[in-house]
Amino acid sequence: MSEQIKVPTIQEVIASGNNADILFWVGCAGSFDDRAKKITKAIVKILHKCGVSYAVLGIEETCSGDPAKRAGNEFLFQMQAFQNIQLLNGYNVKKIVTACPHCFNTLKNEYPELGGDYEVIHHTQLIQDLINSGKLSIKEGGKFRGKRITFHDPCYLGRANDIYEAPREILKRLDAELVEMKRCKSKGLCCGAGGSQMFKEAEKGDKEVNIERTEDALETKPQIIATGCPFCNTMMTDGVKNFNKENEVHTLDIAELIAQAADL
Repeated sequence: MSEQIKVPTIQEVIASGNNADILFWVGCAGSFDDRAKKITKAIVKILHKCGVSYAVLGIEETCSGDPAKRAGNEFLFQMQAFQNIQLLNGYNVKKIVTACPHCFNTLKNEYPELGGDYEVIHHTQLIQDLINSGKLSIKEGGKFRGKRITFHDPCYLGRANDIYEAPREILKRLDAELVEMKRCKSKGLCCGAGGSQMFKEAEKGDKEVNIERTEDALETKPQIIATGCPFCNTMMTDGVKNFNKENEVHTLDIAELIAQAADL
């Protein structure tokens, strides 16, 4: 589908005398990383298809502050958080959806004590709700029917916020074969990008974390590694390339799987 979708900014929505039910927090990766932009586009297609009332901050959106906090710069984090909270409260934002578990965790669990209290959901939870309510349907699993798919649990979605079932329930709707890694759910292994590791050189050791995690995934002999985080997507994609398996094993975000299966 090549339909051009006009993504509304919250400023435009409010200026027209309306309000949006959901603010889509795109995140730094979803805005600037070429690979993660595809995830953003998939989510927008889903929101548009389902008639969800949403808006983005556009150029007013800045970093949630997660990388600064994880790197130990609490002062910078609070500066970034206060700026965002002032903006969000000024627009009377109540509900936020984001594709990044890092943004999700920060907005949900760390903004309230600084004055930013919102209902924050991950995009897999939103997609699950849209499917369950009948607003989003997939025709007999679509193009992924019968494919072997393994899901990598993002740390800040799974172990930090106990969200394991939403992504798996979505994958089951694809009529695919969901195969679990030996380390999954509460025993999942980090992709190697958390704690601001994404933005620094690796420390000395005999193996990169993402290589170790990719080995877990490849053991399941998957055709697709499903992710729910742009950082995880990058790390698992790089891991698959390390083993020269990129032509056999594809790394896709759950939003991309659903958008493709629904032919959006």
